[in-house]
Amino acid sequence: GGGMMEEEELEFVEELEAVLQLTPDVQLAIEQVFPSQDPLDRADFNAVEYINTLFPTEQVSIVSFTSVVSGLSYKYYDWCALEEAQKAIQQLFGKIKDIKDKAEKSEQMVKEITRDIKQLDHAKRHLTTSITTLNHLHMLAGGVDSLEAMTRRRQYGEVANLLQGVMNVLEHFHKYMGIPQIRQLSERVKAAQTELGQQILADFEEAFPSQGTKRPGGPSNVLRDACLVANILDPRIKQEIIKKFIKQHLSEYLVLFQENQDVAWLDKIDRRYAWIKRQLVDYEEKYGRMFPREWYMTERIAVEFCHVTRTELAKIMRTRAKEIEVKLLLFAIQRTTNFEGFLAKRFSGCTLTDGTLKKLECPPPSTNPFLEDEPAPEMEELTMEKGDLDQKPKAPDNPFHGIVSKCFEPHLYVYIESQDKNLGELIDRFVADFKAQGPPKPNTEEGGAVLPSCADLFVYYKKCMVQCSQLSTGEPMIALTTIFQKYLREYAWKILSGNLPKTTSSSGGLTISSLLKEKEGSEVAKFTLEELCLICGILSTAEYCLATTQQLEEKLKEKVDVSLIERINLTGEMDTFSTVISSSIQLLVQDLDAACDPALTAMSKMQWQNVEHVGDQSPYVTSVILHIKQNVPIIRDNLASTRKYFTQFCIKFANSFIPKFITHLFKCKPISMVGAEQLLLDTHSLKMVLLDLPSIGSQVVRKAPASYTKIVVKGMTRAEMILKVVMAPHEPLVVFVDNYIKLLTDCNTETFQKILDMKGLKRSEQSSMLELLRQRLPTPPSGPEGSSSLSLLAPTPEQESSRIRKLEKLIKKRL
Repeated sequence: GGGMMEEEELEFVEELEAVLQLTPDVQLAIEQVFPSQDPLDRADFNAVEYINTLFPTEQVSIVSFTSVVSGLSYKYYDWCALEEAQKAIQQLFGKIKDIKDKAEKSEQMVKEITRDIKQLDHAKRHLTTSITTLNHLHMLAGGVDSLEAMTRRRQYGEVANLLQGVMNVLEHFHKYMGIPQIRQLSERVKAAQTELGQQILADFEEAFPSQGTKRPGGPSNVLRDACLVANILDPRIKQEIIKKFIKQHLSEYLVLFQENQDVAWLDKIDRRYAWIKRQLVDYEEKYGRMFPREWYMTERIAVEFCHVTRTELAKIMRTRAKEIEVKLLLFAIQRTTNFEGFLAKRFSGCTLTDGTLKKLECPPPSTNPFLEDEPAPEMEELTMEKGDLDQKPKAPDNPFHGIVSKCFEPHLYVYIESQDKNLGELIDRFVADFKAQGPPKPNTEEGGAVLPSCADLFVYYKKCMVQCSQLSTGEPMIALTTIFQKYLREYAWKILSGNLPKTTSSSGGLTISSLLKEKEGSEVAKFTLEELCLICGILSTAEYCLATTQQLEEKLKEKVDVSLIERINLTGEMDTFSTVISSSIQLLVQDLDAACDPALTAMSKMQWQNVEHVGDQSPYVTSVILHIKQNVPIIRDNLASTRKYFTQFCIKFANSFIPKFITHLFKCKPISMVGAEQLLLDTHSLKMVLLDLPSIGSQVVRKAPASYTKIVVKGMTRAEMILKVVMAPHEPLVVFVDNYIKLLTDCNTETFQKILDMKGLKRSEQSSMLELLRQRLPTPPSGPEGSSSLSLLAPTPEQESSRIRKLEKLIKKRL
């Protein structure tokens, strides 16, 4: 029996374990939520093991049995309490479900109530709309009846107010046009509007007849109210009223100023503008209140007058083109631009955008002459101040500019031709004045004498340019530019180049003997003081013309239409003035150069092998210095305003004189040692004078420009080096040749041969020396340019080097 019991228990335990067998994931989750140290809660709980741990031995079992049982009974009570809690939770769930069901029922009830309210709302809205629509219908029907009645009675004031209301009401019925009665009312409104328009036009025609001789009626309140109605009607009615009224208002003008009338010609152009001004005053007094302000009737009358006038003037000028001469043309243009200015002060120009003036309002970039620079001053007031072309007052834009004056543009050739003639006469006058007054007087103060005629020429140019740009900024400006170019060239040829003194080809008629004994102050320069001043004056004038021509070109480009800028180019004229400047400098250089020629010739003719001792500087040096002192201060003072050209003169003179001096130096042969020393002293004196040349004879000593000093130092040091090589003994040969290569940076066989000639060596002696030079030449020159270190002469015999040292001391003492 006991065995059976055990088997059954084991089966029960296995079943229980199978039931309680949880997956590892679930087990882990339970342990995380309910952590417990109790063995009963373990997943691998084994009842047998548990009991064995509680009762390990029989003794212990007997002793601790009671306490274990009481512990287990506590756990049992806990279990019962848990079951009760579960029951309580189930009841709570039941109650919550009840509440939820009731809430859903309430929501349903609210929805039903809301639906009923919405229906009531719609009903109310439909009712309101119906009432409003019926009201509108009533108003519309009544309004249309009243409108027809008032139109018949010409009660335009009431019609204006009512019509707007009726049209507003009618807008509400757009969607009901399918209903015949509504459509009928709408058609009656349209018919009433058409009838009103025709009736108003007829009323205006009667008051201001366009045909027949009947005088126009005065203003009336009926017509004033009719304009208010026209504001509401089709815009074409308003335009028709305006057009008819203005045409009628200007009909007298066309009769008074017919082409065959005396007052129609340009000399009486003032009468036209006086007439319209009277008309405008008359209109303001009589009809100013009749038309609504926003119709801008006064401006419209003025604008239409301008269009008519432009057409009429163009017609009469075509017919009588041969009678237009420049004074008359300028008078007419000036009076017209004045009138356009008057319009700009008086009106805003807001009616010009109606399309009537569109082509004038929006030209291609700046073709309207008057949207440019200067305001249009009185044509007589255009005498310019002497001065540059660089002031540019900015004019406020005038929308009326060109509205009439555009008609003069085709006739501007008359103006251009007259400027051609005037400028031709001006140049002739300049030529005559120059002949009569002679060249400008020598300039005693600092600053070159610019010929006054050139300032006059550019002042006249500015006057023409400003005037022409106010007449047109198109082709006439290009034509004017061409004339400007023509007379700039004429001025350069006739006044400037034409008056430069001519150089004479004679040598100045000085004999060598007279030159060697020459006293200080004797005259050698070929140009007189006046002639030198004239050349400087012409040079300064050419420089002024060059700068001002450049400004003129810029100004013309500013004033002309953008599309024509490329066609303005005064480079050729600027080049012409540059040529005059170069010629003037060349003349000044040639003159001083030629003055020094006899002295150089004298130098080369002296018997240098017979010079026995070194003395003061030779007479030829004194002569050169004298000419420099005579010419340079005059040139400097007269070119004070153009320093850069004075510097150019100095540089050109140095570049011409120094090579010529060296050429003459080679002609001094044969030469003794003492002769070479004397020449070296003379060369040094000349070098010092040349370095001082730019400020010679001046109170203010300015540092000579570096560009000039460099040329003098380089050229004259070469001359000194040539002489130093001449002075060196030619034995031993190698030392002499190397010395030559070191001293002269531009060493070559030709220069070497000339030096050997100066030393008086025979050709037979020279050949071996030249051969040696050719062998030694590849060596690059050592030391800086023009190095004059005496240590290079070290290998020469003792006495020679001491002579050179004495010479150096002597030069230093002299200076």
